[in-house]
Parts: sequence; structure tokens; C-alpha cells
Amino acid sequence: MKFKYLFLLTFFVFVLRFVYAQPVKVHGQLQVKGSQLCDEKGSPLVLRGMSFGWHNFWPRFYNPGAVAWLASDWNCSVVRAAMGVEPKGGYKEDPEGAAKKIKAVVDGAIKSGIYVIIDWHSHNINLAEAKTFFAQMACEYGKYPNIIYEIFNEPDQESWQDVKNYATEVIQVIRKHDPDNIILVGNPHWDQDIHLVADAPLAGFDNLMYTVHFYATTHKQDLRDRCNYALNKGIPIFISESAGMEATGNGTLNETEWLKWIDWAEQNKISWITWSVSDKDETCSVLYPSAKSNGNWSKKDLKESGKKARALLKQYK
Repeated sequence: MKFKYLFLLTFFVFVLRFVYAQPVKVHGQLQVKGSQLCDEKGSPLVLRGMSFGWHNFWPRFYNPGAVAWLASDWNCSVVRAAMGVEPKGGYKEDPEGAAKKIKAVVDGAIKSGIYVIIDWHSHNINLAEAKTFFAQMACEYGKYPNIIYEIFNEPDQESWQDVKNYATEVIQVIRKHDPDNIILVGNPHWDQDIHLVADAPLAGFDNLMYTVHFYATTHKQDLRDRCNYALNKGIPIFISESAGMEATGNGTLNETEWLKWIDWAEQNKISWITWSVSDKDETCSVLYPSAKSNGNWSKKDLKESGKKARALLKQYK
């Protein structure tokens, strides 16, 4: 009888630890206060996690098992589902198939109790398609506090005014169905022009943040200086994509500069996400082709960037 009670007590403690370790159970509905991401109680919060690679190039990782493994083994409090829009197999060619892949990750994140970014992974303005897609996602998932919308991954040659005009229309569509969840807005030149945002941010909307992307071998103190300028003007920043190599995704890791970025983000309580869960033959893809589709990756399945990203995430457990 003692053994039975001990077993039940141990099981109960395990279940409680599992439930309360889930970030969404702990932090609930996210909100933006000033330049800071906060939980439902208004306490500052830093989310840390991994971005999946383009869904149309590495679809095999878009499943709840991979999400659960990133949550449990990599200590991700957030994952990013990067839906390719224009390339072959992307949303414009196959909207139903693309949405299905994104929903698999979103459903997995909800089940695992972590936050998830629905990322419109495009470098160009596709307004009509974006409005259709985000209306669908907000209508279906807007009731869940897990959801974050990234409405324009990386504008390249568009002006900040072009991006603002686009963002205004997409945000209005989302807010018809989801009045609360965080929306991330990109800015020109691959999310490098955060200083332009600082001088003329969007007005009339709540719970907006602006994205900055860095690749540590390419982007250094000059970009952090732009970020500091924006923070000093009250702009909330979210690093929705980053890594330790060149902006091409290749080249050697600059671990010193990568750690400078992570230290800077942590000091300023800025959330950060690393690119990417994929097995392409490049430095920034964190997995080798030997990696299983649904997680359960061993050390031999991880490239150097994967080992480093996992270690960085696990140190904040």
C-alpha cells in the first residue's frame, strides 16, 4: 500500500511540474507595455526559441513531435513556423497545403504549452494573400494566448512607408478576429532599419512589436546601436530570427559576437529566436539529414550551430 501511495504521489508531482513548466501556463496572455514584452500580470518576459526553416523546403519537420522535442529538450518557450510564400510549394502556389503545415506546428505548440509565431515568410508585399491567410489564422487561433503573428518576415527594398501601409491593412484584418495577441512588424532592408521605425512608428494599435534580425558575423555593434536608439525612443523590439554566422546563412560561426548579441538581448529583456530547424547543407541549418523528422535528436544529429543554439537555450532553464 505504501508503494502505491508513493507511486501516486510521485506521479502527481511529475504532472504538476510538467503543467507548471509550460510557459503559457505560467505567463498566460502576452502584452506590450512601453518597449517591453510582458506576461498577463505585467511582468517583463523574454521568450527564447527556434525558428523552423521554410515550410516548403523542409516540410518534414513541421509536426507536433518536433515542436514537443524543441520544448522539452531544447527548452524553447517559443517556436516560429516560417511559411514560405513565393517559392515553389509556397502559399501562393498551394495555400491549403501551406496552411496545413503551419497549423501542424501551431497545434503542436498549443499542446506543448509554448508560444508560437505564425510567420509570413516573404521578402515582398503580397497584400491580398496576406489578408486572406491572417484572417484564417486569427479566426481559428485568435482565442489561444499562445499565438504571435509575424506579418512580414523581411522587407527588402520596400520603403518604411510601404511597409506601414501594408501592415495597417493586415493588422486591421487580424484585429477583427483577435484583439489581443502580439503582432510583429518587419522593416526595410531585412529588418535592419529599426531606426526608421523609431522615428515614425505605427499609430493606433496595441500589442505591436518590431522585428530585428541579426547574423553575428555580418551584423555587429552598428546594428545594436540602431536598436539602442529605437529602445530609447520606446520602440518594442523582438528578435524573430538570428544566428551566429554570416547573413548568407553560411560561413564560420562568430561565437564571440553571437554571445555579445545574446547578452545584449538578455540585458534589455528582448526575446530572441535562432534560425533554423532544417537539414540543408549550410551553417545555419542546425540539423544533419540523419535527424528524425519528429525530434528525438542525438548529438550526432546536430551541427555545430545546433549544439551552440541548444546550449544557449538550455542555460536559461
